[in-house]
Amino acid sequence: MPVPWFLLSLALGRSPVVLSLERLVGPQDATHCSPGLSCHLWDSDILCLPGDIVPAPGPVLAPTHLQTELVLRCQKETDCDLCLRVAVHLAVHGHWEEPEDEEKFGGEADSGVEEPRNASLQAQVVLSFQAYPTARCVLLEVQVPAALVQFGQSVGSVVYDCFEAALGSEVRIWSYTQPRYEKELNHTQQLPDCRGLEVRNSIPSCWALPWLNVSADGDNVHLVLNVSEEQHFGLSLYWNQVQGPPKPRWHKNLTGPQIITLNHTDLVPCLCIQVWPLEPDSVRTNICPFREDPRAHRNLWQAARLRLLTLQSWLLDAPCSLPAEAALCWRALGGDPCQPLVPPLSWENVTVDVNSSEKLQLQECLWADSLGPLKDDVLLLETRGPQDNRSLCALEPSGCTSLPSRASTRAARLGEYLLQDLQSGQCLQLWDDDLGALWACPMDKYIHKRWALVWLACLLFAAALSLILLLKKDHAKAAARGRAALLLYSADDSGFERLVGALASALCQLPLRVAVDLWSRRELSAQGPVAWFHAQRRQTLQEGGVVVLLFSPGAVALCSEWLQDGVSGPRAHGPHDAFRASLSCVLPDFLQGRAPGSYVGACFDRLLHPDAVPALFRTVPVFTLPSQLPDFLGALQQPRAPRSGRLQERAEQVSRALQPALDCYFHPPGTPAPGRGVGPGAGDGT
Repeated sequence: MPVPWFLLSLALGRSPVVLSLERLVGPQDATHCSPGLSCHLWDSDILCLPGDIVPAPGPVLAPTHLQTELVLRCQKETDCDLCLRVAVHLAVHGHWEEPEDEEKFGGEADSGVEEPRNASLQAQVVLSFQAYPTARCVLLEVQVPAALVQFGQSVGSVVYDCFEAALGSEVRIWSYTQPRYEKELNHTQQLPDCRGLEVRNSIPSCWALPWLNVSADGDNVHLVLNVSEEQHFGLSLYWNQVQGPPKPRWHKNLTGPQIITLNHTDLVPCLCIQVWPLEPDSVRTNICPFREDPRAHRNLWQAARLRLLTLQSWLLDAPCSLPAEAALCWRALGGDPCQPLVPPLSWENVTVDVNSSEKLQLQECLWADSLGPLKDDVLLLETRGPQDNRSLCALEPSGCTSLPSRASTRAARLGEYLLQDLQSGQCLQLWDDDLGALWACPMDKYIHKRWALVWLACLLFAAALSLILLLKKDHAKAAARGRAALLLYSADDSGFERLVGALASALCQLPLRVAVDLWSRRELSAQGPVAWFHAQRRQTLQEGGVVVLLFSPGAVALCSEWLQDGVSGPRAHGPHDAFRASLSCVLPDFLQGRAPGSYVGACFDRLLHPDAVPALFRTVPVFTLPSQLPDFLGALQQPRAPRSGRLQERAEQVSRALQPALDCYFHPPGTPAPGRGVGPGAGDGT
């Protein structure tokens, strides 16, 4: 059932106030001021042009406070209109500058000249009114005698009678002087409609005004107009704007009574209703009942969108004006949440975070279309100081690392290369202003160098460890050195290559010496895939290592193709496709029964079922990862090595290291993860 009082209280606040208003007789505007002041109202309205703020030449009169009062302007006892009286309180601001002669000689200047500080002060005070659909500006001239001129003190007020406005309308008032020495004052006054006036019988437009109630029924909102059947009226819905004219949404001429239904998704805080009788010179009543409605505020943020205009300018589209703060932030690959820039850049022209009431409301990556998907790039932040001084730091989850630096972070280790790339123009500029700039430097070229250094460090560590353990038993030395593992896979796509790299990196943390073509691209290109694989396979098997076949849909297709075509097989395509090249050596080992003990198979959960692996290759164990990680790591140990009690702990370690790469592969940025909702607030940004 409709609840008539539900949203009516939103429109009027508390119960409608009963007002007893002063009556003014006559149609002319007037002005009067405090005792001791003289004032005059210009005969006609003026253009509303505030102009720029200029320095005050000395003491000046400035508006300090606006005070409003509702009155009635009446032609007859029962023929009145609602009018807004405004009082502008004035004070003396500024000071006299000391005469140069007096400062220099310590005495008075020419006593024959009248000192300006003994003169009266004059000001032209502008009152600007805006009430949809009308606006006007009036000019008040005020003079203050010298006796009342006290610096920083109030001198009184000037009162303007009066501005006529429609019942129920919202009136915005500004006050400033001409010329303008200070920021203008502003005040907003919500006028009551006929329901809040004790003297409604004195206002002819209230005699036949439609009676409008707003009620709620579940998710819907009803506009109920209780008027007679022969009453004709107009009804309009519009978005009220702080700046600029209202945006009309819906308009109809109707005959009462009427009940109009609005869907709750159409509600926004600035949605207002205007209703008026279809009669000459009728008064239009405006109410905005949804300003405090929580559903309206949720709908507003869901409809808001950030739109990139140019590389460094943006636009926030929303039905209503939004009091919010915007900030530029950055997000590392796979990182969450978006982190603020330290030190911050100017945010007047670009943003990805929009906050309101200390709550994150909107987050978007404005450059996604121009930059493509998220990359593992390094963001360099350049800050500029006086005398063309500049400094650079690299954004990392731990903070902004200065370059060059001796810190142990990734950016610090690559600081020299990053600076070289920046100077040679290989980094992309994302942002530039007077405070600094933001650059994105690619990291793909450093992956091989980084892992080469890690591999060299591992070799040095293994050599030092071998020297220490020379006096121990052979099996203890072998266990400490770690078993060699050659990882073979099919490069289905770049995402799968990153997943393989993550698995190889995780296995490197265990007592395993992992070889994979990702870390040997230079040797692979120089020797060719067939020669490179032959050498790696021979070395691995001679050292008692194990060859890991990592199956994927692409690998299964290649194996099936090879088995159907026979020994000749398809040629290898591409300089880095070691998996195609390896099949010429892998198949004989399986066909001649040499594979068990030297080969194991593996595939990733949700990507491939073990039954999809060709039967020939299932003669060795095939494990699914990460669900069978403990058994998989056990198969990679030395054949006669004792079963370690830490195997489960190591499996959990590998699983943790592998999980971010799995999440990125199966749920790439921009797609929802299982169990997570998708809405206007969902998204990713950098």
